[in-house]
Amino acid sequence: MQNNLKYYAALVVFGALSFSCDTAPTDESLLADLKTDVTFLAANDLGGRAIGTEGEQKASEYLASEFEKIGLEPKGTEGFFQPFTVSKPTNPHEEAVIGTDGEGVTGRNVVAFLDKKSDKTIVIGAHFDHLGMGGQGSLHRGDSAVHNGADDNASGTAALLALAKILKHDELKSNVLFIAFSGEENGLWGSNYYVKNPTIDLKTVNYMINMDMVGRLKEDNSLAINGVGTSPSFPPVFDSINTDSLKLVTSESGTGPSDHTSFYLQDLPVLHFFTGQHEDYHKPSDDSELINYEGLVKVVRYISRVVLALNAEEKLAFTKTKDSSDNPRFTVSLGVVPDYMFDGKGMRIDGVSEDKPAKAAGLLKGDVVVQLGDSTVYDMMSYMRALSAFQKGDSAQVVIEREGQKVEAQVKF
Repeated sequence: MQNNLKYYAALVVFGALSFSCDTAPTDESLLADLKTDVTFLAANDLGGRAIGTEGEQKASEYLASEFEKIGLEPKGTEGFFQPFTVSKPTNPHEEAVIGTDGEGVTGRNVVAFLDKKSDKTIVIGAHFDHLGMGGQGSLHRGDSAVHNGADDNASGTAALLALAKILKHDELKSNVLFIAFSGEENGLWGSNYYVKNPTIDLKTVNYMINMDMVGRLKEDNSLAINGVGTSPSFPPVFDSINTDSLKLVTSESGTGPSDHTSFYLQDLPVLHFFTGQHEDYHKPSDDSELINYEGLVKVVRYISRVVLALNAEEKLAFTKTKDSSDNPRFTVSLGVVPDYMFDGKGMRIDGVSEDKPAKAAGLLKGDVVVQLGDSTVYDMMSYMRALSAFQKGDSAQVVIEREGQKVEAQVKF
């Protein structure tokens, strides 16, 4: 991928990539803008957008400029920016706090407001940081390299800008707060900090939408929507507005490894949109040319229809769901990446790690685990329950479905 930050910046300055905010965007203009935004954010020049780096700062400045061009109001603590410093973080869900000793890493959220003169507000968010040159969290094996994070999460950030352009022209009964979070990759730092230090009254928030990895819509048009159990108002709307024949894969839980969790823990209804894992996840190969931009337009349009479908609702009721703290505890790993988009019976494997039990047992990508030990595996939760029964050194029989056939293997943890 070419280092094209200066090139795209020049195009913006000279108006070659400008858009009109006076009319609602067409699919063609959305497509062009999404390509521009993802390519800018995922350029090598930004160095992977790790929190506290020059690349993260450049990305935040780009987003603030775009929000301003759209005509949104700044809603940070310093214009569009909300700086925060995290010191000595050890827990992935640790509260992000302002450091008094000047030590730690400093990032900044980018916060913008669409004022519809309402007493209710919808929050729409996406994280814009990534892994920089790799390190902790990277699945890359080899020399350090720029992790551009085109899908994770330049795609969601570009979708955030696109939704701002769309919703500006819609007759909404709610204001909309758009937040680009930093520090998500390190443990939801930016969103955690925001909900503890909000720039609007959180009591006015109706619900929160989070977009994280929405740029790889697959051939089967699968779109995951997590958090559907956090409000009874959510489930009735999804199918009625599905005019693009998306294959909707829903789950109830309001928690997960992304920024909607921070809002759910404030007793707010949340939805998380996601187009699925892929082999480039947390690797240097997650580049802008691999994004399905036409699919990204479909996702953006679908989310905008969700917002409009919920427009007539009064304050949404909040429902607690089974969250990650209720999940089984396990001390061993099979060494696979689950396919979170799979909605059949069992747990389908989306990737197999080297030098792990699954690899040694001969398990392959695409295999569907239907039994582990004495436990039948129906879904991810039953798979985790089965896994929690084993300790390091244990052996177990695993039954998988492969190309229509059941295959047995022996796994040693």
